[in-house]
Amino acid sequence: MVRVAVSQIDPHLADKSHNLTVIEESLVAAAGAGAQLVVFPEAAVTGYIYESLDEAREVAEEIPGPALRTIEALTERHHIFAVVGMLERVGTTVYNTAILAGPEGLEAIYRKTHVLCLGVDRFTTPGDLPYIVHPLPFVQLGILICYDLRFPEPARALALRGAQAIALPTNWPVSSTIQADVFTRSRAAENRVYVLAADRVGQERGATFLGRSQIVSPDGEVLDEASPTDQALLIHDIDPSQADRKNVVVSAGVHEMDCMADRRPDLYGAITAVPA
Repeated sequence: MVRVAVSQIDPHLADKSHNLTVIEESLVAAAGAGAQLVVFPEAAVTGYIYESLDEAREVAEEIPGPALRTIEALTERHHIFAVVGMLERVGTTVYNTAILAGPEGLEAIYRKTHVLCLGVDRFTTPGDLPYIVHPLPFVQLGILICYDLRFPEPARALALRGAQAIALPTNWPVSSTIQADVFTRSRAAENRVYVLAADRVGQERGATFLGRSQIVSPDGEVLDEASPTDQALLIHDIDPSQADRKNVVVSAGVHEMDCMADRRPDLYGAITAVPA
């Protein structure tokens, strides 16, 4: 069994010092509870509702940068892995990024591949990195960010590459109840993986966030869920080997299904075809 944590916090717009303090407090609590991995929300370091690329660029950081160094120091000191959302600057470009850090420092970065007309995503560049599974000592981990979960392909790509769990930093607006009601459970169940969804709470420039961070099992069962309004730290023990069991046996030889072996990729060409 592996103990994981999902941290639901209320970041302050452009106040990185405050946000890193809150991240530190939650990370220390997660490590103190025995968690080996903690997932934080999308844009946890920077906040989300920016009104221009220039404004976002002011708070975005190159990687490595000061925020990453702070997070690396925390994960090293407390012997824990953390997935944390932030804005990344590369030249004049801004990405909506999640970093994965651990006791040995930076393990990986992931840039949100699907952006939409909301908050800072109006000005960020879609990610250009492939969907990679990160072999941590205790789990095969994939990373997606928020809107990526609306699309079945990214989670399936991670599952096909051996992911046992998907970390999902997110900033669900209060209107997006379908994310917590449907998509976390669907992506978990259809791929037989854990989904660790870390949302935020509070308000930012008139936008209210949904909360309801979740830990979801490979059966699509919500193992734990936070409130819609309060900061929270979800702690749960998971068994990554359950995600390796793609064959579901209801009645042996009568009612069985395997969401990987039963695929028909020879018929799925339309998924990757470029529209005329």
